[in-house]
Amino acid sequence: MTTVVGYRLLKAIRLRDPFVLPVRREGLYYLYGSTDPNTWKGPGIGFEAYRSSDLEQWEGPFRAFTPPEGFWGTENFWSPEVHELAGRFIMSATFRGKAGRGVAILASDHPLGPFLPHSDGAVTPGGWDALDGTLFVDDEGGYWLVFCHEWQQSVDGRVCACRLSKDLRTRVGDPVTLFAASQAPWSRPLKQGCYVADGPFLHRSVNGSLLMLWSSFGSFGYCQGVARSATRGLLGRWDHDEAPLWEADGGHGMTFRTFGDELKLILHHPNQTPYERALLLDAVERGDGLRLKRQLLPLAVVIRRFNRGGSRRQKLRFLLRFVLCRVRI
Repeated sequence: MTTVVGYRLLKAIRLRDPFVLPVRREGLYYLYGSTDPNTWKGPGIGFEAYRSSDLEQWEGPFRAFTPPEGFWGTENFWSPEVHELAGRFIMSATFRGKAGRGVAILASDHPLGPFLPHSDGAVTPGGWDALDGTLFVDDEGGYWLVFCHEWQQSVDGRVCACRLSKDLRTRVGDPVTLFAASQAPWSRPLKQGCYVADGPFLHRSVNGSLLMLWSSFGSFGYCQGVARSATRGLLGRWDHDEAPLWEADGGHGMTFRTFGDELKLILHHPNQTPYERALLLDAVERGDGLRLKRQLLPLAVVIRRFNRGGSRRQKLRFLLRFVLCRVRI
């Protein structure tokens, strides 16, 4: 099937788990995400990418990854992230194969690919249902993969971390659990006793605080939450906000700074297939946390959020915040 490359608005691009890589020397932003027509069932096709100079018009799609013959992953091609490390572009992505679901490392010399397998299969533990890996570099220059242990296996979904070798090809040592999804005061079980943990992403604030964006389900569906490290490092206690950063049926977000040094949050909304779109929001660091700036929301977002239910008082409070152009809903 031939894909026509053209220019599209962000709202016209269907994808889940959005990730933006700014490449300053090119003056371009690269957008990645879970882009298969059916990310839940059927054979995995690969990952598409887009690029933009203004975050409004996006050129693409470009085929960033196509599984080579004999590739171990066959379905659930999810949540690609790309970081520039040691002169190459490194992608972490989720795949499911005969041995289960895990996170693998791919590499390319260009942000549009083609990305090729770099690790020998998954770097997450064998026998685990693992997903949504994000790369983190500690203060000593060591590489870590932060990922989720799937709730369908662990019941209470967990955010874990493991060291990676210097060449990013293998895991070093056993993973450690950073926190469980049920520890967030705003999280709610997807079903009896089962809590989801999705999409971790590390954000280092200007004041040195280490924050983690991650997703679960709350009172109104899929949510974007924030936790902060008590030690300002990866290991140690993680404290959670009392309320989600975004509770309007969307999440799996990440932050990045524009070339004008504006802080942005991008997440997918709504959480229903095939209607997912990337939503770009203005964010700000406040104290040891993140907040979303006051901004007008697309009417479709407001309608979906209002229809999610809740008490009459909650709906009135939501409408008041919308009138005041507040995005923290």
